[in-house]
Amino acid sequence: MKHSPSIVLVNTQLPENIGATARAMMNFGLDELRLVAPREEWPHERAYDLAGSAAPILDNAKVFPTLKDAVADRQYVYAATARGREMMKPVFIPQAAMANIDEKKQEKVAFIFGPERTGLSNDDLAIADAIITIPTAPSLASLNIGQSVVVLAYEWYQGSGLRGQGSATTGIEASMVGEKNPPASKQELQGFLDKLERELDAVDFWKVDDKKPKMWLNLRNIFTRNNLTEQEVRTLHGVMAELIRGRHK
Repeated sequence: MKHSPSIVLVNTQLPENIGATARAMMNFGLDELRLVAPREEWPHERAYDLAGSAAPILDNAKVFPTLKDAVADRQYVYAATARGREMMKPVFIPQAAMANIDEKKQEKVAFIFGPERTGLSNDDLAIADAIITIPTAPSLASLNIGQSVVVLAYEWYQGSGLRGQGSATTGIEASMVGEKNPPASKQELQGFLDKLERELDAVDFWKVDDKKPKMWLNLRNIFTRNNLTEQEVRTLHGVMAELIRGRHK
């Protein structure tokens, strides 16, 4: 079954932007809003003022302490940002991203948006599988949150009526990941990454503490950009267990 994408707002500073997001979602048939540690106390009256008839989306919005928690049950995460930051992740314009989603028919998808002043951090982007960049005039590349959500939600809505008509796909067929071998959820992948980090710490892999943040970011990106399946994550756990066992003998 194809799921509608979740919209995830990270550390949003202005409640009005949350309201504008809900309104954009309602316009284009999206209904699952997730908030990661919004700056203002939630729920907030100013968000409802902007949302208007989209108030039910705010009523049902879920609040999470961290981005990891917010996307734990998602299988593929797109980060909306104007900056790729050399993460070596696939980068799509909105229309191409929706075509990519259509190839991943079994996947639960999330679109994540960063705070108004700074955008998504490198740690946030490390959680994402791919990046969506909205082309704009070079004189002003940044969009506010509501504008960004409108563009992505519109492209999703435009494509949604075309599903199920057997349109051809190009590139690597992500739909080869079938029901018997579904993509790993972010929670499953994070469980493996937490274990890997603990074991690397235990063997003093980093050697110099100052090098760990950059090295660990690179390692995380290796695993997040490859869209691992549940079986592949289980296999990685098994490989690590054997390595640990061998080390202790």
